[in-house]
Amino acid sequence: MSTWSTCLSLAEVAELPLLWSGDVIVVGGGSAGSAATVASARCGARTLVVERSGFLGGTGASVLDTFYGFYAPGAEGVRVVGGIAWEVADRLLREGFAFERPNTYGAGTGVTYEPDHLRRTWDRLVADSGAGVLLHSPVTRVVVEDNSVVGLVVETTQGPALLRARAFIDASGDAEVAWRAGVALERPAPGRRLQPLTATFRMMDVEVGATTTKELHRLIGEAADEGTYRLPRREGSVHRTVLPGVVHTNLTRVSGVDPTDPFELSAAETEGRRQIEEYARFLVDRVPGYAKASLVSTADRIGVRESRRLLGRYVLTREDVMSARDFDDAIARCGAPLEDHDGGGSTVWEYIGGDTPSGETYGVPYRSLLPVEVEGLLVAGRCLSATHDAHASVRSMAQCMAMGEAAGTAAAMSVESDVTPGSLDVGTLRDRLVKNGVLL
Repeated sequence: MSTWSTCLSLAEVAELPLLWSGDVIVVGGGSAGSAATVASARCGARTLVVERSGFLGGTGASVLDTFYGFYAPGAEGVRVVGGIAWEVADRLLREGFAFERPNTYGAGTGVTYEPDHLRRTWDRLVADSGAGVLLHSPVTRVVVEDNSVVGLVVETTQGPALLRARAFIDASGDAEVAWRAGVALERPAPGRRLQPLTATFRMMDVEVGATTTKELHRLIGEAADEGTYRLPRREGSVHRTVLPGVVHTNLTRVSGVDPTDPFELSAAETEGRRQIEEYARFLVDRVPGYAKASLVSTADRIGVRESRRLLGRYVLTREDVMSARDFDDAIARCGAPLEDHDGGGSTVWEYIGGDTPSGETYGVPYRSLLPVEVEGLLVAGRCLSATHDAHASVRSMAQCMAMGEAAGTAAAMSVESDVTPGSLDVGTLRDRLVKNGVLL
């Protein structure tokens, strides 16, 4: 084997202990993966979610605290995502651990929640679905036989072990399974546009609302121009949380990083924390409402917006997004604008159908979840098959959860019907999704 991405055969893993065998395995327990797990198990498939960290929820439970993508931008604020995704948001809202708020840039109403409670919400939903959970277990190899993914090798606290299933879902964010299976991917490379990374943080004892977003941006630019503070990003967002006097801050920007390079990612983590310290110092020194504030927490890990993306049976394009295109095999809807942070000190926003939020939406095709080269595998979440520009819209967490529900439902249905996910009748899949509350 020449690289770590090379897959193995069953003969090459014959000596490994079989840790689990069932119908569907989901790799990655973030927004897409957790939704996929619940959907698959609710369809009756014996399902296991495999996660490298110690909790479910992924970026949504460790870096961010607001779901975007539930509502299309525009005056009417039409909700375009339902199903399991809305079940999660609605539960948090009803329990008092979330609230809805407008977005400064017109991206549509967001659902701001407490990340720790999101973790527990996913714990309960996955447990109630009957699915199994394997935490602290990164995938290190993919097993392929007769052009189909049939197993995974994971590294556990007891050493390497084998997992077997009839269908697999790659919801890892970085397309870990697809990459190791050798399928075609759009990968980070010199000269290729890639969204920067962000380390978020929270501050307490803030006089919330004392400074407008417009004024905050002016103060950041002024301080950056002076050279008094090293502030690479001149805009961003600070918003209130469920906790009194505590704000969540999305201001840092670490650019030019390949998140799949281990040393670059490690350096980005360090740089993110340096920027947090600098922005916190600036806020306390210069911004009204922060005189008594202090840094209370930082993200568990730096937030990655984009890394590897599938080159699947259909590649969602900028033209598809901007023209509000629908598809016969659509399994989710999206109205989020193109939100490209690869714009230097600012962020580029482009709205579907025009220069202002219009409420228009497009469909996310099922084919964008399917690799070309292998069977038995779907992807879901931010590693779907989409161009850089289209990805800047469709990567919102509500859409990731919707893709996850579609992938989980499709995987379970394919096992039930004894067909590959790529051969599944899409009309039947769409009917099942609509029956389960998905908005198409």
